[in-house]
Amino acid sequence: MELKTKIQAEDGKQEIFITREFDLPVELLFKAYTEAELFEQWMGTKVTKFENKPHGSYRFETSNPQGDVVFSANGTIHDIVQNEKIIRTFQMENTPFPAQIEFLEFEKLTDTTSKITIQTIYKSADFRDQHLKLPFAQGINMAHNRLQEMFDVFRDTRSGVCAPPK
Repeated sequence: MELKTKIQAEDGKQEIFITREFDLPVELLFKAYTEAELFEQWMGTKVTKFENKPHGSYRFETSNPQGDVVFSANGTIHDIVQNEKIIRTFQMENTPFPAQIEFLEFEKLTDTTSKITIQTIYKSADFRDQHLKLPFAQGINMAHNRLQEMFDVFRDTRSGVCAPPK
């Protein structure tokens, strides 16, 4: 099965590009990345802090069925422009990976479709390659699929208008 979320990683480079088109207006795609309740739903993680403003910070964690935290990450928002971009750091806690910088760009394709492009820059090509050995591509694709499905459930079948879940 082809992954809808594309990962581009050029050999020897310190960066990756993640792209995905959605059947969502850009405003809803942006909300999915900036509103804690929505983010938790599609990412399958608990948001413990979400200050989406310049110099704000965020933190989220994922737990196993027993309630043990198995993954946590945090970062700082450097710049944010409504429905256009987010520039932030990303740090996976309790891992050997240093902080990364992420440039998220939100693009309106039509009134009902949009695209996200995420450029992630790692400290070295070696760290990037180590990260790509994890089930990263499958994980982000599954999360993006949940994001699309979450809004599809709330799409008005008569008008085709998609609204955020309540």
